[in-house]
Amino acid sequence: MNYWPLLAVVVVVVGFMRRWNPVLVVMAAALTAGLTAGMSPQQLLTEIGEGFAKNRYLLIIILTLPVLGALERAGLREHAQQWIARRHGLTPGRLMTLYLAVRQSAAAMGLTSLGGHPQTVRPLLAPMAEGAARAVHGAIGPKLRERLRAMAAATDNIGLFFGEDIFIAFGAVLLIQGLYAENGIVMEPLHIALWGIPTAILAFAIHAWRLHRFDKRMAKAVNDEKSAGDPADD
Repeated sequence: MNYWPLLAVVVVVVGFMRRWNPVLVVMAAALTAGLTAGMSPQQLLTEIGEGFAKNRYLLIIILTLPVLGALERAGLREHAQQWIARRHGLTPGRLMTLYLAVRQSAAAMGLTSLGGHPQTVRPLLAPMAEGAARAVHGAIGPKLRERLRAMAAATDNIGLFFGEDIFIAFGAVLLIQGLYAENGIVMEPLHIALWGIPTAILAFAIHAWRLHRFDKRMAKAVNDEKSAGDPADD
């Protein structure tokens, strides 16, 4: 076995530790792996071109990120916080429960790109949850703010993970079908997706309950911070 292509891992680790441009680091790692594996420059270019053609959907993310960056610079996060702050009675837990329902329903229909950490959580959901927390509790400290952002990210993960298993054309469903077929058990993708519905409903109920508890714990944590005199954000 040729172990030289593992040098690409070293290139990635060193590049990220040195905080070099991620695109250049990944390309350097790809070139290192290909050349040490004995591939010619023409073969390398062919593999890169085929990979790009097979993953054209990544262009959506590549083109979306600059747009989101421009919107954030124009005050998207601040406007989202202000808009939510005017909705009295909307707690962070209720807001994230609503997002969980939308995210899970969209993923069940195959619309997995409608949400996500870079597209939705960072520029919209997390700032809106912070705005709801400020409207209910007033100023919150940095520790609570980080916990709020983490819960927003977790909500997106759970909605996507358990929602996409209901979509019959999702890769995991087809993988399960193939695994059963190899062991002599014939199952249709529709049957597998239907059996994913109870799991998705249970996951929604459990996380909605967690978000309800999160609201209560956050109220207690805010009171504890105020009693201890911990600094809060402006």
